[in-house]
Amino acid sequence: MSTKSPQKIPVKIKFLSSILHSLNLDYATSFSAGLDLRACFKENQLTFKPRERKKIPTGIAIEILEPSIAGFVFSRSGLGTKQGLVITQGVGVIDPDYRGEIFVSLLNISEEDQTIIQGERIAQLIFLPFFQAQIIPTDNLSYSTRGNGGFGHTGKL
Repeated sequence: MSTKSPQKIPVKIKFLSSILHSLNLDYATSFSAGLDLRACFKENQLTFKPRERKKIPTGIAIEILEPSIAGFVFSRSGLGTKQGLVITQGVGVIDPDYRGEIFVSLLNISEEDQTIIQGERIAQLIFLPFFQAQIIPTDNLSYSTRGNGGFGHTGKL
């Protein structure tokens, strides 16, 4: 494995709660792709019933200083696999011009109550480039061998 550090992009972070000042807002390892987002709520803990979703504040707002980079909020693998708490919409998107608090919508897909505690790592924020489409209205699309086949069109194996 290379010892070269990953490329860094400039991102301003505004702490909206004193709770987070005592916690480490950083990458878990020097090669982690995701910045851990932590639960920042008034209670000591929150419990999710099966199939219940809740919007969890993270106590931070960001300003991405690169206009073609957005933040993408992904589930933490351990929280999803071990507890069944996953990002409600699959992946959250933080647009580069958004300046409000980042919230994480978690869904309990397990059959048991699940609890998170104040300051717990609940999601990961990954910064990725994105492209906007140049919309070109048309009545015809070019031919492809796949055509309009979708949802399992190519088989399982």
